[in-house]
Amino acid sequence: MCGIVGLLVKKPALRPRLGELMVPMLIGMTERGPDSAGLAVFTEPLGEDARKISLYSGMSEEGADFNWLGLGHELKEHLGVEAKIVAQGNHAILTAAIAPEPVKRWIKERYPKLHILSTGRSIDLYKDIGTPAEVAARYAFSGLAGSHLVGHTRMATESAVTPDRAHPFTAGEDFCLVHNGSLSNPYGVRRMLEPHGIRFETDNDTEAACRFLEWRLREGDDLETALQKGFEALDGFYTFLMGTADKLALIRDPFACKPAVVAETDDYVAIASEFRSLAHLPGIQHATVFEPAPEEMYVWNA
Repeated sequence: MCGIVGLLVKKPALRPRLGELMVPMLIGMTERGPDSAGLAVFTEPLGEDARKISLYSGMSEEGADFNWLGLGHELKEHLGVEAKIVAQGNHAILTAAIAPEPVKRWIKERYPKLHILSTGRSIDLYKDIGTPAEVAARYAFSGLAGSHLVGHTRMATESAVTPDRAHPFTAGEDFCLVHNGSLSNPYGVRRMLEPHGIRFETDNDTEAACRFLEWRLREGDDLETALQKGFEALDGFYTFLMGTADKLALIRDPFACKPAVVAETDDYVAIASEFRSLAHLPGIQHATVFEPAPEEMYVWNA
């Protein structure tokens, strides 16, 4: 059992309040996921040539004392990269005007215990072990700004409680997925994807779904087509909530065993596993509230 939350604000004036509105949503899902928590927030995109890389040092020997300044100096020395690094404890966002793959390869070779969380022009990703309230305070979630976000609270059932197995999962650029439920065929999906050069970092079933959908996007499908193929390829009980640079998408499996509720107003679209995580939102008494249907796609543009 896990908790999912999503929030998309329709009015630019609300973007500075995105994190403030979201934190009670995430904490409201504590009983569904006390083991770990995380979120991906989508901000104004960088220029075409620039990328952001979210990094996590909590699995390294240095942990929160990781030398981020030294990492920046080494990147400049070895790759000629002028990188801006904004760090908070064991998390940092590295921004540079360079293609991300050479930087990511160098980081994996030079710092194998430094975990790359996400890459893109819009996405910043945070995840860690601890209760939702602890993780939210650790990374100052209430101060986050942006157009939309995807969050998760985890109760581990099929793999260990570690930061890398927490949600959201990402693949490619500016794409993330959170999941409530379990897949029955994740290893079959892995065996299908690996010949296409796709590599896995964990044994978590959610990673299989994430990498399948991102693979379909990479192959040229739009999000809706990728989701339709997901209905055909992914077997199990699930509610998936996905974020891209300009969209928020929600689907449930054909049996709709895993709960979800949506509240929509002129100001926002809010999603959670249970209504209690939405009850604090402004104007909720006037929202259109509904339970998503099984095997239907719900996609909102940011």
